[in-house]
Formats: sequence, structure tokens, C-alpha cells
Amino acid sequence: MCFGGGGGGGTNEPQEAANKAAASERVEAETAKRDEIERRAKQKREDISEAITKKEQGKGMRGGAGRRSLFKAGGSGFMGRFD
Repeated sequence: MCFGGGGGGGTNEPQEAANKAAASERVEAETAKRDEIERRAKQKREDISEAITKKEQGKGMRGGAGRRSLFKAGGSGFMGRFD
């Protein structure tokens, strides 16, 4: 007894349509993921370039805010321990 109806050669159009839809969704998701990765990489390059530029601008100044010399007299640092 066949319940499928005539001929036995039924088509899988709904399944094929679902597979095509799933494939196109995967492609869209991969494209969105790639775009996000490229955006982050571009932002990272800009941040690195900005950091390098700031570092080059500050080369004339020794030390910096909050930095102390290890050899500075006054009790702290390397040399102060052996006086």
C-alpha cells in the first residue's frame, strides 16, 4: 500500500527550497562575519598607528608622568638601597 500517491517519483521541492535558503543564509552570515573581522582589523591598524605616532612625539621627553628612575637618589630605587 502506497500512501505517497501516484508513480513513486515524488519531488522534494520544499526540502530543496529549505536547503537553498539555508545555504544563502550561511553565505550571508559568512559575509557579515568577514566584514566584521575586516572592520576590527582596520580599527586595530588605526589604533596602532595612533599609538606609534604618540610615542614618536613623546621621544624628546625622558620618563613620563608617574615614572621614576631606578637610579635616582633619595632613598628609593636601586642606588638608594646601597648608600
